[in-house]
This record gives sequence, C-alpha cells and structure tokens, in this order.
Amino acid sequence: MPLRILVVEDHAPFRHLICAALQRRAEFQTIEAADGLEAVQMAEKLQPDLILLDLNLPKMHGFEVAKQIPRLAPHARLLFMSQESSPDIVRKALSLGAHGYIQKISAATDLLPGIDAVLAGQRFVSRSLAFTEPADAPAPRRHEILFCSDDAAIIDGFTRFIAAALHAADAAIALVTESHRTPLLQELRRQGVDIDGAIERGTCLLFDADVAPDPVRFLEAINGVRAAAAKAHPRVAFCGERAGRLWAAGRTAEAVQLEQLCSELAHDVDILCAYPVPYTNDDQALTRICAEHTSVSAG
Repeated sequence: MPLRILVVEDHAPFRHLICAALQRRAEFQTIEAADGLEAVQMAEKLQPDLILLDLNLPKMHGFEVAKQIPRLAPHARLLFMSQESSPDIVRKALSLGAHGYIQKISAATDLLPGIDAVLAGQRFVSRSLAFTEPADAPAPRRHEILFCSDDAAIIDGFTRFIAAALHAADAAIALVTESHRTPLLQELRRQGVDIDGAIERGTCLLFDADVAPDPVRFLEAINGVRAAAAKAHPRVAFCGERAGRLWAAGRTAEAVQLEQLCSELAHDVDILCAYPVPYTNDDQALTRICAEHTSVSAG
C-alpha cells in the first residue's frame, strides 16, 4: 500500500514543489492542505501515514494542529518544515510530539532523508539549525503499537525489540503468553542474543501475559532490571501482548487502563504493545487505543 503524506503549506508554489519532489517516489501518495483547519479535517478523514507541517498557517497555527493530531490521526508521524530557525521553536515543535524538523532552506537536501528517518522511527533535525539538546536530555519516550497478522509477527517484533535493548546494554521485560515464550527465547538465541545470560544476570525478565500484572510488583521489576544493567542510566525495553489480547477479547476498558498505566511509567521505559489484529480506521475503540501510543505499525 502507498504511504500517504499530508503536505500542509499555505504558499501554493512551495507546496506544489514539495509534492512534485515526493511524487518521484512511487511509494508516496501526496495529499495537500493549504491551512491549519483544513489540515486537521483531512488528517482525521484520510488518516495519513505522515504529516509534513508548516508553522505559520492561516486559520490555525501549526502548533495547534500538532496538539490535535494524536487524537485525530493517532498513527500519523509528524514532521515540521518551516523557515523558523529559533532553537526554542524547534524544541517546542519536538515537545508536541513531532518526530523531526526541517528548515525550509534545507528542503532540497533534507526532505527525503528526513521523511525516511521519521518513517523509520528516528528523529531528524536539519543540520542547518543551531539546535542542540542538553547532553543529559533523555531520548524521547517510545510507546509503540504493533499490529501483528500472526504469531510469527509477534515473535519477530519482540525479538527485535529485546535484542536491540540487550545489545545496547540496556534491560528488557516481556509480558508474553506461555505459547510464545519458548519460540521467543529460541529466536533470540538463534540471532546470537545472550538471553540466558541476561535472565541469569537479572537484566531480562519474562512474565505471563495471561496473568494481570500487579502494579507494585511491575514497578519493582522495572527498577530491578534497571539496577542490574551494567551501564549508567540504562533504559528499559518493555514489550507485551496482554493489552492486545484484552482488546481482541472485547475488554476494551481494561486494555485502555493497562495502556494508560504503561504511559505513566518513567521516561526511560520504552514500550512495544503487540495487538493480534490489523488496524482499521473504522473502529472507534481501536482508534482510542492508538491514541495512547506514540506510533503505530504493522507486522
């Protein structure tokens, strides 16, 4: 399926130039909006994969548009593109959930690399901008939802998530069903991850997804794996399938409650939630679930 990109820019010649550049990529389908109000309306109606957003828009400022996107189009990634270069402006844009910021004078070189980076889940900021984050600033919190077509997709998603954390000397926790536990461990071993050593050292814990986690014990487990990690300021990668199973069983309120509990965890806990269903824009309950996450993908 094509990747739908909503281009929000009030200056028509520049908007057409950007769309023409994007249309050279066969996988991109462009949608245009000329003001902020039109942007939020089209975002809600068309559910784009990425929104390329200007700041100084008629009818609604870009920052106001950004504030509404998580509710209206929860799986859309947001990339600002503006002539504004103030570090405070860039910082504000990123604080609103944007995945990147391109300065317009750098669009010729930064547009496609910026889009590719953002779609891959990375942050992109034009080098032409005098923007630096504090050295001790934590990486942005990730709370991702992965829609899985089958059991193999769940195993693959969890394997990549846990492997990345352990290879970086961080910690990991998995909330998996008993039927997925063994194949997950086998796949981690097959990919060269020292999962048995991590479990023995206490940097990786596995819990049963069919058992409701006790919040106190859950927080103790997070603190425990964090303390066991052999580096300063480790992050914790938490992946689970309980919320997805609750939703699939029609227990939406419980699924939302669990997702909200996850959202309240510390900034150094990255979360991957597996849902055993494909995403459908027509399902209001699932849209509510997606709103609890920073990104949406399918496996």
